[in-house]
Amino acid sequence: MLVQLIPVTPFQQNCALCVCPETKSAVVIDPGGEIHKIEAALEATGAKLEKILVTHAHVDHASAVAELARRHGVPIEGPHKEDQFWIDLLPGQAAQYGFAPAETFVPDRWLDDGDVCTFGNLEFQVIHTPGHTPGHVVFFNAKDQVMFVGDVLFQGSIGRTDFPRGDFDTLISSIQEKVIPLGQNVTFHCGHGPSSTLGYEAQTNPFLLDPARYRGMM
Repeated sequence: MLVQLIPVTPFQQNCALCVCPETKSAVVIDPGGEIHKIEAALEATGAKLEKILVTHAHVDHASAVAELARRHGVPIEGPHKEDQFWIDLLPGQAAQYGFAPAETFVPDRWLDDGDVCTFGNLEFQVIHTPGHTPGHVVFFNAKDQVMFVGDVLFQGSIGRTDFPRGDFDTLISSIQEKVIPLGQNVTFHCGHGPSSTLGYEAQTNPFLLDPARYRGMM
């Protein structure tokens, strides 16, 4: 799998472009905005966009989903249906934070724990990881030992849980019970900042080593 991270929006969210090298089919994960950057990266690969995947519906991850899908005539998969209320808030959130106008959308497929998303000859396992938002999902490719975790986990940190329907204990459980067990050598790409490995975070991330210390702070 070929992976390119494209920082977009005033929040510098890591939109991910993933390409199947055998078929030149591509997916875009979390197109939060600045479609011109995403499309330029896609054109440079010579790949054809097959679908859009969404980890969660916060504005910096989803404000360009509807427009990109319409431009390329591709389906939208994700997030989990519990993020419907965040999708409904996209236009107002975009205006509040100074983003380009955003549209609501209806996913062609809501995702749930254990689902599989395919593109080209590749596939992602879908894992429902609530806590940052109630409908957050992550995408895991076992063959390449790579995953896209949105705002669940970061290098040295975790996602915020002070948004509506966020929950610190739920997020910690999602990470420790569903994400970390996937393997120490798994590389993850997060929604903001540098990538890391699950093994490194399990051994060094202070929020995972002593979560009680940080309860109420995120």
